Amino acid sequence: MKQKLFVAALSCFSVISFAQAVAEPDFVGEVVMLKPDNSSLLLEKSTSRIRTAANAGVYMVGIGSVRSKIELEGCCAKTRIKSRDDVKFIVKAVDNNTDPMAIVKVFAFEKNKKIRRAELASMHTFAGAKSNTLKYLPFTAKKYGESSYLITLSEKPVGEYGVTVSNPNNVDEKSTIVSTFAVD
Repeated sequence: MKQKLFVAALSCFSVISFAQAVAEPDFVGEVVMLKPDNSSLLLEKSTSRIRTAANAGVYMVGIGSVRSKIELEGCCAKTRIKSRDDVKFIVKAVDNNTDPMAIVKVFAFEKNKKIRRAELASMHTFAGAKSNTLKYLPFTAKKYGESSYLITLSEKPVGEYGVTVSNPNNVDEKSTIVSTFAVD
């Protein structure tokens, strides 16, 4: 019994010491993935664009809907993980004093052959407007290092995903950088 307890404690200690051995990303907004084989990988970053489109009814009779979406070029993220794998992310922020739920967003993309999209907001003539309509993945977070968070995803359904980090001290960010990964 003591031997099993010792092995369990040693395993926990090695996981914790590995996690702390990985350096924080260099720049705010960067995301490093901690893989199950104890290696780490910087997620690919893409500059996004916002596209707003209205359906034909809006132009013809003034009734219909308008949607704003965040778009990334390319069909698929280069970084792929398995849904069964236990993967964590180190996300660099301006500091780690802000609630990570307020500044770190992990969300799903719809994909086609050329583009990945996620709906930011929509408005319909009769239904009103909705904002912040991204499909978020739930996560838990802990402080990590000087200004980062250790993020653990609660769910990992198959799909394409993006991670954004906002700066709570700067509301007027010019473009959104998205770190991407996919779950197979």
